[in-house]
Amino acid sequence: MTVTAAVPSHEQLARALRAALAPTRLEVIDESGLHAGHAGANGLGFGTHFRVRIDSPLFAGKPRVAQHRLVYDALRSYIDQGVHAIAIEVLPPVQAPANLNESSLPTARP
Repeated sequence: MTVTAAVPSHEQLARALRAALAPTRLEVIDESGLHAGHAGANGLGFGTHFRVRIDSPLFAGKPRVAQHRLVYDALRSYIDQGVHAIAIEVLPPVQAPANLNESSLPTARP
C-alpha cells in the first residue's frame, strides 16, 4: 500500500478528542506496529491502528454505542484519511472518595 497523505499521529488524535469531548482522562496509543501485514496496515508500522482510553463528561447517561459514536465523530477526518481501526475503551468516571464530606475536612484555624 502506498501512503499518499500525511499519516496521523497519536498526538493529533488526542488533540481532536480534547477539542471535541473535553475528556477528564485520555490516552491515545498507536498500536499499528502490532498489526503489520494485517488489513489496513500501511507498511510503515504507525498511523493506522489506535487504542483510545477516554472518559468525558459528555458520556454521562449515554449508552456505550452513543459514547463510541462521539469518539468516532471527533476522529472522522482521520478515519477519512486512512485510520483503519480505533479500539475504544470508555473509562469509568472518576469519583471522589465516599468518605470525603464537609464534616471530615479539617477546619481552618485563625
